[in-house]
Amino acid sequence: MAYQAPCFRVDPCGVRCFGGVRTFPSLTGCVGRKRPSSCVGVLSPAKPESATNDNERNNSQTSVERIMSPVVQDVDILNSNLRNVVGERHPMLMAAADQIFGAGGKKLRPAIVFLVARATLLVNGVSDLKDKQRRLAEITEMIHTASLVHDDVLDDCDIRRGKTTVNSLYGTRVAVLAGDFLFAQASWGLANLENIEVIKLISQVIADFANGEITQATSLFDVDITLEKYFDKNFYKTASLIAASCKSAAVFSDVSPEVKDAMFSYGKHMGLAYQVVDDILDFTQSTEQLGKPQGQDLRSGNLTAPAIFALETEPELRDIIENEFTDDGSLERALELVKRSGGIEKSMELAREEAEKARGALACLPDSPAKESLDLMIQYSLERLA
Repeated sequence: MAYQAPCFRVDPCGVRCFGGVRTFPSLTGCVGRKRPSSCVGVLSPAKPESATNDNERNNSQTSVERIMSPVVQDVDILNSNLRNVVGERHPMLMAAADQIFGAGGKKLRPAIVFLVARATLLVNGVSDLKDKQRRLAEITEMIHTASLVHDDVLDDCDIRRGKTTVNSLYGTRVAVLAGDFLFAQASWGLANLENIEVIKLISQVIADFANGEITQATSLFDVDITLEKYFDKNFYKTASLIAASCKSAAVFSDVSPEVKDAMFSYGKHMGLAYQVVDDILDFTQSTEQLGKPQGQDLRSGNLTAPAIFALETEPELRDIIENEFTDDGSLERALELVKRSGGIEKSMELAREEAEKARGALACLPDSPAKESLDLMIQYSLERLA
């Protein structure tokens, strides 16, 4: 039986209610329109690096370029503004800012904000991006980046996106200050948007980050963790920001409540699918491909979908995790057990289900290059496994 992720209903003011029913109600006219399963794409286990040729790498790069094409100028402006945010106020943090904002990230989250903004503006026949939507994209990236900087401190992580982390280069003090400053700057920018619905939505995200960290910290090495708790944590840590920023972009487009809620649904399910894929890659890609040690989440006790599924059929894996990988070769053995169990394939199905829900949420938008890119973003997320 397929797992149904937790319900996060949103009232007209953007306040989420956590319902006991674990289903997502369709939004009239927007969400729930069935599309052929063939739209989701075909997933296959990740190939080892030696099997990935230059053409495949080029195709992947072309795919990202195609996704970004409607908003490439918007993202360029954002990149310039983000560096100035830190450097102009605190020159001592400029070096850290270069490391933070130049660490190889694709800026997918602000790109999604721009794409949702452009796609929803067209609902009312408007084509020009609003200044508040640009500020929203910057706030979204600052919040995301601040959370990564703090995550690296909490996890004592030396590598992020294949590059040395801020805390490793400049020390914990600078890293914490940089993250705190970004959160503070994002909060100030949020207040200046002067929209109570958006303020409530994005403020909740910051609380969700804390909830996610607490949920993760209290469930380390917990071999009885459920998929429900796993999805709760993923919403808090990943999908909440994407969902709230998508809906906020739609708020500034002055669209109907149904369209705004559909954009929240898109961001939520897109974020959940993206995180499940990330969790699969932790088992299937090499350290060089990941930009961090393979199996790092598992080794630290952060049990994700592949391991949760594997625990259902592999008692040996339970013993290894409960012993916290103290024996030599225990991590390598655990990775073998997860792959043998079919946990990766079951996790792929979870990612497909969330991707299909995200795609359904786009049905209420008029056809446009921005809408096409939002759909391609879903495809890109899944194709990272190919």
